[in-house]
Amino acid sequence: MTSSPWTDEQLKLAFHLYCQLPFGKLHHRNQEIINLAGLIGRTPSAVAMKLCNFASLDPAVTKTGRSGLGNASTKDRKVWADFHADWEGLALEVQHLRAALGDDRAVVQEIDSAADGFEGVSDFSGETRRVFSEQRIKQSFFRRAVLSGYRERCCISGLADPRLLVASHIVPWSRDKANRLNPSNGLCLSAIHDRAFDKGLITLTDDYRVILAKERRERKEAFVEQIFIPIEGQKIELPERFWPDQAFILQHRSLVFLDR
Repeated sequence: MTSSPWTDEQLKLAFHLYCQLPFGKLHHRNQEIINLAGLIGRTPSAVAMKLCNFASLDPAVTKTGRSGLGNASTKDRKVWADFHADWEGLALEVQHLRAALGDDRAVVQEIDSAADGFEGVSDFSGETRRVFSEQRIKQSFFRRAVLSGYRERCCISGLADPRLLVASHIVPWSRDKANRLNPSNGLCLSAIHDRAFDKGLITLTDDYRVILAKERRERKEAFVEQIFIPIEGQKIELPERFWPDQAFILQHRSLVFLDR
């Protein structure tokens, strides 16, 4: 184990993990922290402390009175800024870093991701394999970052079954390439609420309250009255980190919501 200064690569790996772990699991006993520590030659306690340094830079953490560990370095702040400037590029870079360090699971993930969806197809090109693999890696990072931030609970209904949860984009994937993987452009929603949000049937106010489209309010259906009418005006459960960006919410109301 080393006590030498953290390298840029090690900090990227640590921040990548910070994005995907619930705030309450940033401790040295967490198996993923132990695994990363072994990969980069540091102690689990050192990695856990670094994740808490990153937490001190997160407004969603500090706004609730939590402070992380503090003492974030200039390099920590640079990695934070670099990720926010290029979520996609750095998510892929970290995957390659892990593979280069001998993380067999990273290699397997790339192989499995490339094959997923191509069952029985053995002749797709190497370029198709690479593009599909990268897409899956990006989607996996975004889903995990969003769901863990919301404690794997739908922020509207409270549903806590990951099989029925979606990492929903606030600004649609196709409209904002730079923020496709930005966790602040995500909401953890149940499948039905995700669909309604995606189709503009619901949106949010600037203070994170649900707005129901007029079309839904006027539908005299038992399902609508049971599932949608009660949530109008309800404030969503905010995540532990990466609060939904109000600029993205404004874009959703302006571009997607039916009553715009």
